[in-house]
Amino acid sequence: MELRKILNGIENLKAKGNLDVEISSVECNSKEVKQGSLYIAIKGYDNDGHDFVEDAISNGAKAVMIENISKVKQISFPEDVTIIISDNTRHALAISSCNFYENPSRKFKVIGVTGTKGKTTTTYMIKTLLEASGRKVGLIGTIENYIGEDSLGMSERTTPESLDLQKVLSKMAKEKVEYVVMEVSSQALKLNRVDGVEFDIGVFTNFSKEHISEKEHTDMEDYFNSKLKLFDMCKLGFINIDDFRAGKIKKSAKCEIKTYGVNNQCDLLAKDITITNVSVDFKAKLTDRNERIKVDIPGRFSVYNSLAAISVALYYGVSPEIIKTELEKIKVPGRSELVPNKKELDIMIDYAHSPESLKSILEAVKTYTRGRVILVFGCGGDRDKTKRPMMGEIAGTLANYTIITSDNPRTENPEAIIQDIKLGIDKTKGKYEIEVDRKEAIKKAIKMAQKRDMIILAGKGHEPYQEINNQKYPFDERVIIKEIIDEMN
Repeated sequence: MELRKILNGIENLKAKGNLDVEISSVECNSKEVKQGSLYIAIKGYDNDGHDFVEDAISNGAKAVMIENISKVKQISFPEDVTIIISDNTRHALAISSCNFYENPSRKFKVIGVTGTKGKTTTTYMIKTLLEASGRKVGLIGTIENYIGEDSLGMSERTTPESLDLQKVLSKMAKEKVEYVVMEVSSQALKLNRVDGVEFDIGVFTNFSKEHISEKEHTDMEDYFNSKLKLFDMCKLGFINIDDFRAGKIKKSAKCEIKTYGVNNQCDLLAKDITITNVSVDFKAKLTDRNERIKVDIPGRFSVYNSLAAISVALYYGVSPEIIKTELEKIKVPGRSELVPNKKELDIMIDYAHSPESLKSILEAVKTYTRGRVILVFGCGGDRDKTKRPMMGEIAGTLANYTIITSDNPRTENPEAIIQDIKLGIDKTKGKYEIEVDRKEAIKKAIKMAQKRDMIILAGKGHEPYQEINNQKYPFDERVIIKEIIDEMN
């Protein structure tokens, strides 16, 4: 494709060289550059693409886009390499990628789901309901990317980098996908990863403290305002009216807004809610009368996730019968997932890794657990440190016994992370112990548990690895549980 066409729609560019040159690929990693590529330099948190411009040229780049001129002043650019200067190379990468892959998001309906919690479950629900009504659906999210039942591989992040995202969307367009359901993280919105994507529907699940660190969001306003961007990019929004930020979304959104909820007047209201240890059920108007809906994922949050999915499904004409039938069957990896085991203990894996999500899962299981709630959890390294004592206090207040352990320590010392958690749990009267080794912590929980107890392994959910010092080691908690119980037997 001609460089001029790739740059179409990007404002405030300055260029030196031939804009009619034929470009073979768009790249933001100098190692991926080949003969004829356009290389776009992106400044990341750990690396700066401007440091690799010469490598990109050596690898065959015919055009280079930069943002920071001072970084490349010492480089002697070959005569046949076109130089482009942008005031925002992240945005330019997104639009260039859209153009290069021929704007795939225009070829199907795109549904974006944002919020602190519930994105994964809600997207799985929407995908299931649309597919059950005969539509071909793609899914992009935290766990895996899919076209129908075919996996495109495990996800590296909730929302891919813009270049990777457009590659995936292009593949979906070629496979004649009709709907794409996408988790849209606040980071993706802040860092321009979804710029150029034409969203038909935006969904807002909820908002609470998360992702506040030097590598994520500077404060809660930055976090929330990033999420707000989705509702400037879609035609219709469905939002949780019970969330305290709902009013601000309604006031500032550029799209039409419809609402769902439990406690306030809204377009889709859940009534007569019943929560058990294996499910929730409630009534909601799917037509002109209330219908009883059952979902086999316990917890009040499942009501909200279901309402979000139902809102989208009804908008696209999915029948009440399909909605009721499919929601009762749905399971989502690592979300309130009960793990079958030979000891017949109640062991739940959940991705809860923020104060609000940990509080939600503990409150949910306490309503139906007849014995003790035994919690195993830690906090991720290189992330918001302020949430650690908060989560410790929540654990000490709501769990009967807590084993504090490692999550994904990344480049931090696991023991230092645990000390931050300990500051919070020590404010409570909660019983706890510390076991840095996560497998040993799970083993201790299993050994102490009795038939009526509930073990919750919080924080890792679907993840099949533990990240330590930039290395990912195999750590699938379903496998770990089986190994421990086999060893005990």
